[in-house]
Amino acid sequence: MSSHQKPPTLLIAKNGAHKASPHSEGQQNGSHPLTKIFRRFAQKTAKIVGSPWSFVLACTFVVLWFLSGPFFLYSPTWQLVINTATTIVTFLMVFLLQNTQNRDTKALHLKLDELIYIHKQARNHLLDAEELLDDEEMERENKEFREKRQRSLGNSGNAF
Repeated sequence: MSSHQKPPTLLIAKNGAHKASPHSEGQQNGSHPLTKIFRRFAQKTAKIVGSPWSFVLACTFVVLWFLSGPFFLYSPTWQLVINTATTIVTFLMVFLLQNTQNRDTKALHLKLDELIYIHKQARNHLLDAEELLDDEEMERENKEFREKRQRSLGNSGNAF
């Protein structure tokens, strides 16, 4: 390993076994080039669309469309412009934002799984809670953690 390479990262498989990350071996994750391009596009688009300037731009578009109503005599075509534009943008943004949200959630779960795994007193059966527990079991676990939090706060009722 040269001095500028990162050391191998260990990943925890669902069965608890350790394995080296493919990224640590100098490989890409093996995904299709289109997937990589879409991921980068989705991340950049989500960042841009989530900015205050995008909201201002969208509001400006709506205001200009509304003010142009008298010029177009509030025709059906005039109404169709806003309906079509908002439908298309909404349709496409659902896929881009869902992709970004899925990646963020997976990354968060990996980080939490690592923290749970390395902590000696942690209950490792919660590593795959989102996949293995049904809603009622999750609610029981949640209730147990709320009770632990209350006990640790000395029943003071203070939130984190």
